[in-house]
Amino acid sequence: MPQGNAAHEGTHRVHHLADGRQAIFFADGSGSVPEEVHDTRALDPRGEPGELRFDRLTGDWVAVAAHRQSRTYLPPKDQCPLCPSVDGRLSEIPAEDFDVVVFENRFPSLGPALGKIPEHAAEQVPLPAYGRCEVVVFTPDHAGSFASLNDERARTVVQAWAQRTEELSAMEGIAQVFPFENRGQDIGVTLHHPHGQIYAYPYLTPTARKMADQAVKHLESTGRTLMGDILEFEQAEGTRMVVQGEHFSVFVPYAARWPLEAHLVPHRHVPDFAALTEEEKDELAIMYRDLLRRFDALYDTPTPYIAAWHQAPLAARERAASRLHLQLTSPRRAEDKLKFLAGSEAAMGAFINDIPAEATAARLREVTL
Repeated sequence: MPQGNAAHEGTHRVHHLADGRQAIFFADGSGSVPEEVHDTRALDPRGEPGELRFDRLTGDWVAVAAHRQSRTYLPPKDQCPLCPSVDGRLSEIPAEDFDVVVFENRFPSLGPALGKIPEHAAEQVPLPAYGRCEVVVFTPDHAGSFASLNDERARTVVQAWAQRTEELSAMEGIAQVFPFENRGQDIGVTLHHPHGQIYAYPYLTPTARKMADQAVKHLESTGRTLMGDILEFEQAEGTRMVVQGEHFSVFVPYAARWPLEAHLVPHRHVPDFAALTEEEKDELAIMYRDLLRRFDALYDTPTPYIAAWHQAPLAARERAASRLHLQLTSPRRAEDKLKFLAGSEAAMGAFINDIPAEATAARLREVTL
């Protein structure tokens, strides 16, 4: 397949990898994206999607992706697939340098085919695992994290999330777009290079469904948004607040499930990254990065975490009630101790937290950045 035919819009450019996957290059405000890239690897053709199986006991969809067993696992730096392609070593990014790159996952849990699925399935017959999985590479530097990015680069990542959210939301059959990051071996990462992911699901995930149902009930009964009311309460009560900005606030949720947990919430009711203003994106980039720095400052070693960006579902009723927000969690309950999901949490979904939300908020407020 010929490489280098690119569609350009603003500070990003779409290229294609050797097997046809898209790779979208984003430039910092002071940088530029490559006009051409040439991926000369001999890659196998892209496979068919895995399976979606409907769990009739819970009403949840489960993806089965056996092909992911062969994905790259914690390679050394000189074999990292997310580093630039230099000195004859070819990676997933066919460029000697870049700012931020988003590409279709070579080992996707969902996709690459797109299509619609029913809300429920009466028979135990699998469906294609439609959808799309993308990798977001924050920097060409192998070491570091989102917390170590400068202001400009953090802002570029936020712009990439917004652009990809808009594009993925318009694709056939997509019901929910979920940007996230797993950081640290204790979380189960398979690549050390600073990166995140985006899943575009053809169904509403169980957690998103529960939150959307609560949000819809609240809006229909009160005429107000649930997250808006929660934010106003936390700002007024104060003990769980961590930091307040002009457009966003950070607080530890009242019923926090994890030893370390914080929510970053916009003051304005917006459904997703794509709906943010430029000023909101500017502040979000810095507040999110600094929140990660607060998590890291609690201990002498980097804190493992999951950064989950909850965006509104695409269905109109749920979308009107749901607000974009970050749920940042870590299982770290002490310097050398982790919280594991055992019987009550893993089997019953009934969380037990050893640390009160107010204590966590106080610690996050007091750290020195």
